[in-house]
Amino acid sequence: MSASVSSAVGWKSSSLFVQSGFNYGGSNVISVPPKAKLPHGKFSVTCSTSSPSNDDPLLVKAARGDAVSRPPAWMMRQAGRYMAVYRKLAEKYPSFRQRSETTDLIVEISLQPWRAFRPDGVIIFSDILTPLPAFGVPFDIEEVRGPVISSPIRSEEDLKSLHPIDLDKLSFVGESLKILRQEVGGHAAVLGFVGAPWTIATYIVEGGTTRTYTKIKSMCHTEPHVLRTLLSHLTQAITEYIIYQVQSGAHCIQIFDSWGGQLPPDMWERWSKPYIKEIVNVVKEKCPKTPLVLYINGNGGLLERMKETGVDVIGLDWTVDMADGRRRLGSGISVQGNVDPAYLFSPLSAVTEEIQRVVRCAGPRRHILNLGHGVLVGTPEEAVAHFFEVARSLEFETLFRDKAAEEPNLVV
Repeated sequence: MSASVSSAVGWKSSSLFVQSGFNYGGSNVISVPPKAKLPHGKFSVTCSTSSPSNDDPLLVKAARGDAVSRPPAWMMRQAGRYMAVYRKLAEKYPSFRQRSETTDLIVEISLQPWRAFRPDGVIIFSDILTPLPAFGVPFDIEEVRGPVISSPIRSEEDLKSLHPIDLDKLSFVGESLKILRQEVGGHAAVLGFVGAPWTIATYIVEGGTTRTYTKIKSMCHTEPHVLRTLLSHLTQAITEYIIYQVQSGAHCIQIFDSWGGQLPPDMWERWSKPYIKEIVNVVKEKCPKTPLVLYINGNGGLLERMKETGVDVIGLDWTVDMADGRRRLGSGISVQGNVDPAYLFSPLSAVTEEIQRVVRCAGPRRHILNLGHGVLVGTPEEAVAHFFEVARSLEFETLFRDKAAEEPNLVV
């Protein structure tokens, strides 16, 4: 995934679906109140505060800790290059920016895994960089280098290019979420997502992707006031962007602090956690019924600190043993994950065994089954289908009754 803001691709709405014969159907479109132009630092948007409902999707129930019969399942990087139907569409529309910033294409790609595998969560096809141009950071995506930011922010002077987020420039995101909510109905949760301030800042400071993070880590010591100002600006923009996604129909939001694991724990405590916590506090005030998930790649040393952000769900990568993660986090917070994506290249029987092991370790409540990272390119679609078939076949009552029967009686 990766994207941003130029819906100026000359597309007419629904053109893709006229060609393919696909029809959105239904009429229960979620209305989004008009956005007021406010000075930076103010919030005018609010979300539904209605009580939890038995009609909520399984994933939402599991996220908030309700009793469910089985773990809901979805996959990070669920739509994408491992699917033949996606590769065919990408040949016709080779620009990632076009695919991820055109409503018709976003909806079509988001629904591809839904039609094929029926996951319990349908995540919008987008990218954590998508909102950058809406608050003053233009970028390009190059075939080999990936995201490129030609004017990185590294000084007080550079900060002048920033401005409050203009959600009108992200209308394709809101429109897509409304359609997805309509399409999947109550059969799955519609997931929105954002990048955490630290992770977004790595791209903005480094000028794109990096393996060393030397510029931004150095800035923590050489230009801390500049970095704090940038992170505060990103916190404001990301918060408004989350609320906009919820208003547009997202049941749940995942926050990706993808590169938070590149920081030593004490540095993450200082340069990432406070900003995520601020986002969570405001979103919880405005949208108290919307579960928030926090995922960090390489989070084994951060689990307890992640819990302190106030999110509802902690996503575990595959390097953390699920039993250990559950022990460290306790039973009062939901967990997500954490099958190794490489397992999907193994015999299907091995996939089944690993899913059952992870579910047993997570326990019968507060678990969303997922991979520990995104679906890998080249993953067999048969294995993805099998993953979801196994998830749907699980029954907590049977699984944990069998587990109890397997445990030897202890003699004191």
